[in-house]
Amino acid sequence: MSSMASSSSSSQSFSSFITRTILLVSLVGFLLPSQLHALKSPFSPIDLLPLLPRQVSWPVLNYLNNAADLLPTFVGAVTSPDNSIQWQGACFYKNTAWIEFHNKSGSEFGGGTLHIKASDAHSWTCMDLYIFATPYRITWDYYFLSREHTLEIAEWEGKEEFEYVKKAGVSIFLLQAGVLKTLQALIDVLPLFATSDWGEQSNIKFLENHMGTTFEERHHPWTTTIDVDDIHSGDFLALSKIRGPWGAFETLQKWVTGSYAGHSAVFLRDSEGELWVAESGRGTGVEDDIIDILPWDKWWDYTLNNDSSNPHVAFLPLHPDLRAKFNETAAWEYVRSMVGKPYGYHNLIFSWIDTTHGNYPPPLDAHLVASVMTIWTRVRPTLAANLWNEALNIRLGTKGLDLPEILVEVEKQGSSFGELLAIPEQDDWIYADGKSASCVAFILQMYKEAGLFGPLASSIQVTEFTTLKKLEVDGGGTFFCFINHQWSEYSL
Repeated sequence: MSSMASSSSSSQSFSSFITRTILLVSLVGFLLPSQLHALKSPFSPIDLLPLLPRQVSWPVLNYLNNAADLLPTFVGAVTSPDNSIQWQGACFYKNTAWIEFHNKSGSEFGGGTLHIKASDAHSWTCMDLYIFATPYRITWDYYFLSREHTLEIAEWEGKEEFEYVKKAGVSIFLLQAGVLKTLQALIDVLPLFATSDWGEQSNIKFLENHMGTTFEERHHPWTTTIDVDDIHSGDFLALSKIRGPWGAFETLQKWVTGSYAGHSAVFLRDSEGELWVAESGRGTGVEDDIIDILPWDKWWDYTLNNDSSNPHVAFLPLHPDLRAKFNETAAWEYVRSMVGKPYGYHNLIFSWIDTTHGNYPPPLDAHLVASVMTIWTRVRPTLAANLWNEALNIRLGTKGLDLPEILVEVEKQGSSFGELLAIPEQDDWIYADGKSASCVAFILQMYKEAGLFGPLASSIQVTEFTTLKKLEVDGGGTFFCFINHQWSEYSL
């Protein structure tokens, strides 16, 4: 009993200490400038948080933190000394940038100097962090002082980069949250990929913060038994994974698409009445996943006992009218033709991008997508090539170009990268490893082959559907139920 009282007293003392410290920082940070009238604030309370004891600073930083702070904001591109750009930074409210070309290296195409003039800082202790990008290079810098700063590029990577910069410029991205919150956001995002309770809670927190979702843990049992005799070919399984690499991938996918499900599978019965589950995305990791079909018992056992991503599974039967039209033979023929093919990496990102501006949650945009692709190409070149290189070449009408060459070529053709991303995928496109289908595209193509779209089939491109849109297609079903469900999700 005395131990509990001591713990309670210690907790109250700790809470009081945090409250008093934050009040002190706030009073000094916000009242002092009012006494100094026109003088600049000597510091921002947020700038000083890392200097405070960890037990004080971390709760405040966690409260202020937003994982989207990792996303830089595109402020503009500089192409010449006469083409300067201006913007307001996170620290310095007045910024101007321009670029001058030179040949200090004595090379064929020379190099350049990027100038950034920063002024009007909101405090003496803040700084701005920037990323600078062309298709051929990514670099970064931070600025602490009000003055003109320079970034030297000793030599362009050949004629292609030189011509690209003259026409499209060096892109400048601002880490809008500043250095402190950016680093804190990075610390907050990394746990999304952890296969642990910590990782699961991080994914839940991200979805609550960014999608307005409330999670409530359900009472046991979390698993519901369904009668397999009530399951028919074409019935749909929606999955939501919230732990590990696939959980993190689906969390980010949900954020950009607006869907609360990140994966899907479909039931099929064979001629002997055996029940199977077909899906695109079966494997041991994100890169080696394939299209596969498993007996229902084996699939369900793995989901319950071996899948470390803690998948929540909902069962959505086809509407009776659609079930009556379902051509089971044609569906099996399509599925068998796809089994063993790689998961649809080639067209994965194109199911949620179909306009130049309207599909990106702020501060994401086509400029940032291009830069992220550039970075990822350097980090994971093989995966990057699977994810977008071949798909972008098809859209551009070219063959074999890598990402830097694609970015240069799209400018030469008088288009933009945003317009290139928005070109819809076509169902008849053939990639080097065959037809490509992500989880939803695979199921919808099976529905298409099975005759569910009727005369509209020729007008439908299945990769234009996300899991959210697929659930809307199935909205005419009689009911749905969760068959594995630890957390209840409510949209605010």
